[in-house]
Amino acid sequence: MGVIIELSNESGQSSVPASSDFAQWSEAVLDYLDQDEEPYELGIRLVNEAESAQLNESYRHKKGATNVLSFGYTDIPVQTGPRLLGDLAICVPVLEREAAEQNKALQAHWAHLTVHGMLHLLGYDHQQDTEAEAMELLEGVILANLGYANPYHIQHD
Repeated sequence: MGVIIELSNESGQSSVPASSDFAQWSEAVLDYLDQDEEPYELGIRLVNEAESAQLNESYRHKKGATNVLSFGYTDIPVQTGPRLLGDLAICVPVLEREAAEQNKALQAHWAHLTVHGMLHLLGYDHQQDTEAEAMELLEGVILANLGYANPYHIQHD
């Protein structure tokens, strides 16, 4: 059915993907998991390192900026209209730095972090080794369906 993306760019960067890109990547997750029968709404906030660090410390009790944070909606009463999935906070400077350091195409890394965040919103995690392996496998398959290389098998120089 699709994903309605509420995109907010607070990162200070002007060169970021369009809402339609985020929708395509998000819909690929829902399609693969056969959860595409109803419309969804997803908030995506593109942030700078200071905001990412503040969110990371406040909600995960970890210091420093991180690439993507997921905030799922829980205890939301049933409503009409799109199902509220949650929010992703993507740190643009961290994402760009990681892509360069890991020799990944920037667009592919945007897709990967969106897929990764979506999986978190849908209940997937990587706290245990078996969870991490399952999540990485899903990410690789979904990204391959989108035409991107497996982010966990990138060749480094």
